[in-house]
Amino acid sequence: MALGARLPLGLALLAALIAVLLQLYRLRKPRLWTLEELSIYNGTDEGLPILLGILGSVFDVTKGRSHYGPGGGYHHFSGRDASRAFVSGNFTGDGLTDSLQGLSSMEVNSIVDWRKFYVERYIFAGKIVGRYHDSEGNPTKYLKGVEMKAKRGAQLLEKQKREEDKIPSCNSKWSEAEGGEVWCETGYPRLVRRPGDIALTGQVSQRCACFQERELGRPGLVVYQGCDYHSTSCIVK
Repeated sequence: MALGARLPLGLALLAALIAVLLQLYRLRKPRLWTLEELSIYNGTDEGLPILLGILGSVFDVTKGRSHYGPGGGYHHFSGRDASRAFVSGNFTGDGLTDSLQGLSSMEVNSIVDWRKFYVERYIFAGKIVGRYHDSEGNPTKYLKGVEMKAKRGAQLLEKQKREEDKIPSCNSKWSEAEGGEVWCETGYPRLVRRPGDIALTGQVSQRCACFQERELGRPGLVVYQGCDYHSTSCIVK
C-alpha cells in the first residue's frame, strides 16, 4: 500500500518535470512572437527566461540576468524591441521603440552591429511579427531598407577612414588643471570638416589634422582661435 501510494505522487512529479522541460524547449526553439507575448519575458518572473528584441529578432539573454533583470542597467531592453534606444540613449516612453525613422546611416549601422553582438553571444529565440517580419517570419521591406541603409553607412565609414588616413590627425591631450592642447610632430594643426558627415550623421563635424605649409591654402581649413598661423601647437578650450 505504501509503495502504491507513492507511485501517483512520483508520476505527478515526473509529469510536472516533463511539462517544465517542454516549456523550456518551446521557448528555446526559435518561433514567431507578438510584442504582447514578448512583454511577459521581461525578467520580472524569475521562473521565465528573459528575452530581448532588436530589429525584430528575439534573443534569450537569461544568462545576463544581473544586467537584463529588474534593477539591471539593461532592464529597459527586456521584454520588448527597443532598437532605437541602442543609439538614442532614450530609455523612457517613446524612446523605447523599434522605429528607426530619422536616424542616420551611421546610427542604423550601429544598431545592426548590436544585433550581430547578440547573434554571437546569446541564443536566438525567434522573430517578432510586425515592423521587421511578416506573419510567416519573412523580412519586410522595412527590414530590407534598414539593412541597405546600414550597409551604406558601413561603406561611408570605410571611405571616411581611408580619406582621413591620407592626412594624419593631431596629437592631443587634456587635463582639468591645464585644459587642452593639440600639436603636430610634422606640420601645422588645422580644423577640417570630416568627409561624408552629412550622409553619415546628418550633421557637420570637424577633426584636427596636420597639414604641411604648402597645403595651408586649401579651402576649408580653420586655424584654432587664438593660435598663430604657423604654430605647431594650439591651446584649445
